[in-house]
Amino acid sequence: MPRARDELTAGEWAVLALLVEEPTHGFAVARVLEPEGEVGKVWTVRRPLVYRAVETLTAKELIRPARTVASRSGPQRTVLEATTRGKRAVTRWLHEPVAHVRDARSQLMLKLLFLTRRGASLEPLLAAQREQFARLAENLSKAADEAEGFDRALLLWRRENATAAVRFVETLLGDPANGPA
Repeated sequence: MPRARDELTAGEWAVLALLVEEPTHGFAVARVLEPEGEVGKVWTVRRPLVYRAVETLTAKELIRPARTVASRSGPQRTVLEATTRGKRAVTRWLHEPVAHVRDARSQLMLKLLFLTRRGASLEPLLAAQREQFARLAENLSKAADEAEGFDRALLLWRRENATAAVRFVETLLGDPANGPA
């Protein structure tokens, strides 16, 4: 399913959120997004895709070049910074629950990581996410009751995944470390 023109990928959100935290150059962003990096352990983005994300985010006017700095190991590096529009977009994104359980592994985990890095409470996002997943589980349950054959099996599978996602979110909500900052 192709993405909407204004929709960002998980990798693009990760790059933008890092640049909201601190202006830096693409190579530094790529290091944080490597598999052993703090963000890369949640969502890995290969260096060429980081630079593609930079192009996309620049075209959407969510980031801009701020200045150039000398590099000890090559050409000058362009320091990038989030625009006001980019900062607002990240703030909105961080507080919106993901629509589908399939997005929990990517976008929800990234949101939880970046909220934690900000020192922000996870509770508002988690509460909204619980409602989203619970509504999804309920709708899948109703649909499964009316379905037959493989369609029923598929709907039951999806319901069980949604129910597990609800339990995960409720576990996090019950953790005092995730309450109001």
